[in-house]
This record gives sequence, structure tokens and C-alpha cells, in this order.
Amino acid sequence: MLMDNVQSFVAPDAASSGLQWQIETAPVAYDRALAFMEARARTIRERGHDEMVWLLEHPPVYTAGTSAELKDLINPKFPVYHTGRGGKFTYHGPGQRIAYVMLDLQNRNPDLKKYVFDLEDWVIRALFKFNVLGQRREGRVGIWVDMHPYGQPKGTEAKIAAIGVRVKKWVTFHGVSVNINPELGHYDGIVPCGISEHGVTSLEQLGLNITRDEFDNALQESWYEVFG
Repeated sequence: MLMDNVQSFVAPDAASSGLQWQIETAPVAYDRALAFMEARARTIRERGHDEMVWLLEHPPVYTAGTSAELKDLINPKFPVYHTGRGGKFTYHGPGQRIAYVMLDLQNRNPDLKKYVFDLEDWVIRALFKFNVLGQRREGRVGIWVDMHPYGQPKGTEAKIAAIGVRVKKWVTFHGVSVNINPELGHYDGIVPCGISEHGVTSLEQLGLNITRDEFDNALQESWYEVFG
């Protein structure tokens, strides 16, 4: 059963919004997560099932988006999965909070650019609850942090959150991943998102000892600020 080791609860106004939150308490294999998202997106469209935000983490894997280039796979020391989401290579593993979002944009706002903007806003607001200033960058997908206030040279930036989405018949899946306290050395096997001139960071590297539950709470609070 896919949803073993899962804690499921209904958010305060989920009953009226038709949104279900699922929180995993153990890592979920990447291929199983893909299968579940595909199935859930289909039932949202075809059967009117509730939308879902699924919070989880994976065992260490590299994933390739639709624009991934083989040259960016430097050392495949973990399994590599090719997936239909947008973007290039990224890493997923323990210590990273992944939020897979399955929404019916047809019943919300059928505007993919606005949806991605809202996902970015969601992550930025969650980070700001811990006084971390996450920022967008023109031409670079994801959420970035200016590392100068954290003791690095002026102009140094690092990615703290990745975003990759797929939409099928106006139902979204995949979503965002935020680095809480992953092993950052695991990114060495790829060129993350095809960007070699900037690194990656985490809340832990920024000096914050944030638990997974604390970050989940921030994500839930920020969700309703952005998506209503």
C-alpha cells in the first residue's frame, strides 16, 4: 500500500475547500510517488476527488526534468529517474521537505505562469516565517538566498528551494522541494538545475535548527495566505 507510514489530517478549512493534506512519516520511494501522483491527478479530473498537498521526503535520488541534459549528470551515485516535470536535474533526499501539489487549475485559475508564481510565493512566505529572505531570480527557476549576510562574499547566492511542475488536463502534480537539513554534498553528482555558477544551501547551513514539523506548519499557514 502506497500510503503506509502516513499521517493524514484535514486542514482547518479543508472541508469547505476540498483540499486534503497528507504528511508522510517515512521516506517514500520515488517511483511509488510518481505512480500515486499520476493516479491522483487522474481521479481529480475524472472523478472529482479532492485536491491534495502531499508532504514527504524521498531516499536519495537524482531526477531529470524534460529539459535535462546528460552533461549535467556528473556522477550518478544515486538512482536516476526521468520524469515529465519541467526543469533539469535535481536531487531529492532525507532532510528535504518535498511538497507535491495536485490542484485542479480549471476550477481555480487556468494560468500556468500564475500557478508557478504562486508556488514561489508560497515557499518565500514559509521561509520568511523563520526570517529567511527567499528571492526569485530572472532566468533562474527556484528560490534563492543572498549568502552575503551569512558570511559569504558579496554577490554569492545559493538555491534553497527547487520548483518543477507538470500539468495534465489542467491538473497539477510534482511541486516544490525545500532544503531543511539535507546532506548538501549529495548535490555534487549533478549540476543542479543546470546552473554551475551558484550553489545550494539549506536552513541548517544558514544557522537555523528547524524541525520538519515546524516547517510543515509554516507551509500550511502560508498556503492559505497564497491559495486561499
